Amino acid sequence: MWDNPRLLNAVAGFLTALALVVFSLAALQLLLRSPLFPLRELTVRGALGHTTRAEVEQATQGRVAGNFFAVDLGAVRAALEGLPWVRRVQVQRIWPDRLEVTFEEHVALARWGEAGLVNQQGERFAGRGAPEGLPLLAGPQGSEGEVARRYRRFTEILAPLGADLERLVLTPRYAWQLRLADGLAIELGRDSPNDAVERRLQRFVAVYGQTLARMQRKPASAGAPNMHVDLRYPNGFALRVAELKGG
Repeated sequence: MWDNPRLLNAVAGFLTALALVVFSLAALQLLLRSPLFPLRELTVRGALGHTTRAEVEQATQGRVAGNFFAVDLGAVRAALEGLPWVRRVQVQRIWPDRLEVTFEEHVALARWGEAGLVNQQGERFAGRGAPEGLPLLAGPQGSEGEVARRYRRFTEILAPLGADLERLVLTPRYAWQLRLADGLAIELGRDSPNDAVERRLQRFVAVYGQTLARMQRKPASAGAPNMHVDLRYPNGFALRVAELKGG
């Protein structure tokens, strides 16, 4: 072995590389544990409409620890994304002593069920203090995205009627039920290959001005439709009126 220069060079190279690795690991550990380079500041970017500074401080308490190199950015991000109105967070180090946090909050599209909310991307979240006047959406678990998409589409179709879509429900049997702000309730039923619910709704809107729009009905009241339309028929619809106004 000792008279083999090639082998000796290989062994020497290996030992040198091993020493460099050991030295690098030791230096890294010293750097991570060093009192030098302390974190001094956490700055927030992005508009915060529903998340308070106090919530941010509470979520990061005990996680913004160590020095500039040792702080666990993933743990900080996960803690902040656990806040009710926070959708997404980016965390980055800014030399020499600062963490910069960029927030994206949920933008509520509608209420979901009894207590939840759904955002503009069709994602459910549990924020509190939602704006007044949001529509109500509901459906089976996991259907939030589809219900939100259909809400936008139905709103477009119903626009000529001049009343907001205030309630949209997808039943456990995957049938669609709507209610407008003027008290009109619409039973759309289920999608079928030959008669999609959107086409049923478009046909109804096309004849509404010459039919139901001319009928007098009592003002809408909370939880009680003043007119119920069933569109689950291939060649027409059924109508039920709660009470006609006299005159």
